[in-house]
Amino acid sequence: MNTVRALLFIAAWVAIWGMWKQHERIGELNSKNAELFVELTEQVKINKDYQERVQALHELDIRHTQELANAKIEIDELRIASERNPERVYIRASCKKAESTTTSGLDDAITARPTDSAIGNYWLLRQRIAESKQMILGLQDYIRTECLNQ
Repeated sequence: MNTVRALLFIAAWVAIWGMWKQHERIGELNSKNAELFVELTEQVKINKDYQERVQALHELDIRHTQELANAKIEIDELRIASERNPERVYIRASCKKAESTTTSGLDDAITARPTDSAIGNYWLLRQRIAESKQMILGLQDYIRTECLNQ
């Protein structure tokens, strides 16, 4: 009978000790859970900030792409208009005066026109200037949005 009591006492003691250890483990898991919740909250905040920055950059990209498309359309319209009405295209130019004395008649003079390759180069340069302008403006906006606001 004493051995049965001793065994019951030992079994109860082992059960109490096991419950105590389980209680400690639950406490450790609760503190780890709280730490993970704090980290999760920080990550959610970082992700939200990141998504806002990505959206802002996307809006900048859309704006500058649209402005570039508008500039290209304007350049194409100007090019087409100049090809249809070449007499309405004015180019500011200066010519050297002739060294020798000639009669002051302009009867056989022709209008000054740039070469076809010069005209092509002019429109190509205008398009590249428009593209460069939008790239520069886009980079400046990116710097203002991403680098200066951090």
